[in-house]
Amino acid sequence: MEKRPPQPGEYALAAAFGPGFSAEFFATAMDLSVMAFLGLLLAVAVLRLAELRISKQHQREMAARGAAQVEEPKFRWMVVLHTAVLLGAALEVVLLRRPFIPWLAMPMFAVFLAANAVRWWVIRSLGVHWNVQVVDSTRLGVVTSGPFRYVRHPNYAAVFAEMLALPLMHTAWITAVAGAIAHVGVLTQRLSTEERVLFANPDYRTAMTGKPRFLPGLF
Repeated sequence: MEKRPPQPGEYALAAAFGPGFSAEFFATAMDLSVMAFLGLLLAVAVLRLAELRISKQHQREMAARGAAQVEEPKFRWMVVLHTAVLLGAALEVVLLRRPFIPWLAMPMFAVFLAANAVRWWVIRSLGVHWNVQVVDSTRLGVVTSGPFRYVRHPNYAAVFAEMLALPLMHTAWITAVAGAIAHVGVLTQRLSTEERVLFANPDYRTAMTGKPRFLPGLF
């Protein structure tokens, strides 16, 4: 039987686990890492569905208090983007046999966790104001607590970091790069609509003018 050539990432794992590392162990570790990665992608998808449900509830509460949902025909592209990144990462890892490389996966997992911590900090800070669609709720008050003390759009920064780090946890670099480029385009459209609504409110302008969009002290 012909000997299997070394797979991408095998040398990195061998260095991590020692010279006794075997091809059989590598194959088993790859299978386990792929299953764990697919499980994580599924968990993120379920979380997104839960967030949509929370958003719908907030929309009803805001509408009852006089807030108006803004017409946003390109919102569907945000949904398509998130779906495509999750599916693309899964397909790239499975079909192209992307390796699990610990020195890349660990920092990307840390970024993923940090991004989700910021996202849930945003949701907690905004309360019923939080929504996945643009809703003009500024007449009901402007939130300046939590991460909004430092930046105007912490959620977008966190989601961008999450969607970039998630595919790279299993070296799905094509999905990561393509997703990041598409994300910039989608966010540009979304921010154009959202900031037009927000800055129309004088209280928002007073509270937020001068604060960076995404990162404290940067931009």
